[in-house]
Amino acid sequence: MNTKNITAAIVLFAAAGTAMAESPYPPETKFVSTMTRAQVIAELQQAQAKGLMANDNNYPIVVQTRSHLSHSEVASQSKAATDNSLYTGA
Repeated sequence: MNTKNITAAIVLFAAAGTAMAESPYPPETKFVSTMTRAQVIAELQQAQAKGLMANDNNYPIVVQTRSHLSHSEVASQSKAATDNSLYTGA
């Protein structure tokens, strides 16, 4: 009797596992491109010419803008912020 119960449980778990494995999650949706291959290649070449691509498989690199403040201006702003704050660090 015990062997029958164990066998039945194994069969039920296997059936449940295979039923769950058949449906992909998340559901697959068909991809529809809005650009031609030539447009994609041209856009890639422009990004590479501007230095926005690290290599062929990475996302574009975010270029940081240069600060217009000098080192002394940043230091004075930092000092003013810590002087007026209730919390000054750990």
